[in-house]
Amino acid sequence: MTSAIAPSPELQSSDTQLSATGEKAADLRGQLSWALFEFARSPYISLVYVFVFPPYFANVVIGDPVRGQEAWSLANTIVGVCVALLAPLLGAISDRTGPRKPWLAAIAVTMSACCFALWYAMPGAQGGLPISAILLLIVILASCFQFTEVFHNAMLASIAPAARVGVLSGIGIAIGNLGTLTAMIVMLFGVALPASGVTIGGLLPDKPRFGLDPAAYEHSRIAGPVAGAWFLIFIAPLLLWTPDRPATGVSMGRAVHEGVEQLWLTIKRARRLSNVALYLLARMLYTDGKVAILAYGGIYAAGVFGWDLVHVLIFAVLLAPFSISGGFIGGWLDQKLGSKRAIEISVGLSCVGMVAAVSTTPHQILFAFPYDAATTGPLWSFPYFQTLPEVVYLIAFMVLAITITAAFCTSRTMLARIAPVGTMSQFFGLYALSGTATAFLGHALVAAFTRAFNSQRAGFASLIILLVAGLALMFRVRQERAPGIA
Repeated sequence: MTSAIAPSPELQSSDTQLSATGEKAADLRGQLSWALFEFARSPYISLVYVFVFPPYFANVVIGDPVRGQEAWSLANTIVGVCVALLAPLLGAISDRTGPRKPWLAAIAVTMSACCFALWYAMPGAQGGLPISAILLLIVILASCFQFTEVFHNAMLASIAPAARVGVLSGIGIAIGNLGTLTAMIVMLFGVALPASGVTIGGLLPDKPRFGLDPAAYEHSRIAGPVAGAWFLIFIAPLLLWTPDRPATGVSMGRAVHEGVEQLWLTIKRARRLSNVALYLLARMLYTDGKVAILAYGGIYAAGVFGWDLVHVLIFAVLLAPFSISGGFIGGWLDQKLGSKRAIEISVGLSCVGMVAAVSTTPHQILFAFPYDAATTGPLWSFPYFQTLPEVVYLIAFMVLAITITAAFCTSRTMLARIAPVGTMSQFFGLYALSGTATAFLGHALVAAFTRAFNSQRAGFASLIILLVAGLALMFRVRQERAPGIA
């Protein structure tokens, strides 16, 4: 792994080359600082959006998992609307004003403040923020996170040479997953296991670090402040060392007016951009599937294999190195085969991984092989993942972790290669829209199939439909730069 993350000679010499948009490429420090932004923002996803805060919000703050899930879903539906209305417009305005880093700095401060405020998300009997205020914070956080993608992704093509856009994108994704791994290890071994009384023979403390009180749920509430502080610290290199586009001198009022006009012009001339539109549609479908796989992988395992929270956290930690390697593999595939072929391979292998995952239950492996845990006995004395079906499921998700991350990496590289140069931020706004505004699709598909077949397995398996549909459309996409919109 060490050799994989060492900067290549090509990256080291990039300061003498032109970027994919024809500007002077950033030097090595500027490019790696751009990639480190992923490290800064990734703990928000793992701690606040997926693993730690949502179960606490639903089960403790709301006190009813069903009502909690409904409230969480409502908040994220509002997020989809906000991103749909604002992301393309913000991108278009940024294209007119020039710099992207001021936007990222403002969003980072906003997100950090909201993360710190989540410390006061307490159960009703203990006071704290009302439910409506907590949900408002979640809407702001999730929307702002998507807006960071608009501006951060739009910088990629202007700081890296065209031949190595995929490599830098992969490094960024890998570093982001390293941030997730670091945050999850801290939470698992420093907070979650001690809070549950597990000390691993005295190797861990008998109570959570930092003096957190489990009785007041501080071990769960700390997720927000940790993510907020993390963001503020690790965004600094990008703000200091990554070059930005120069200011155009266009006022904000004029930028808004011209941004709206530019969006309308894009819509009117959509036929000239049909290839980009087809790609965004394909990306929407397979991304909805990928995001839902990540969202339901732990839920599915908890229902099918009976995993508890510690199981799920260990599951997340074990998958993190494979997600990290997926960033490098995606970058390598992109450089060797091009973004289009890299996406097709990644999504295709994700389909294979999903078939393996849903074909395995406590009593069956890969549809064909029966398994009896009572007669076979545990595989080892370690109290987690003691049966062969659990290990097979874990291996299937290792494949998914690699291929899903690789597809994330090559997807943004693909747009950087085909979007019109002069409206790059606008199209990354549409890119964020295509990945968020229809994020309900995967969840709706899971719900419909689960209800129709009365089977958690059928609901999870339905996500293969989105992967296959997105892959089919990708075969029709061309990897070529779209003409500018004048």
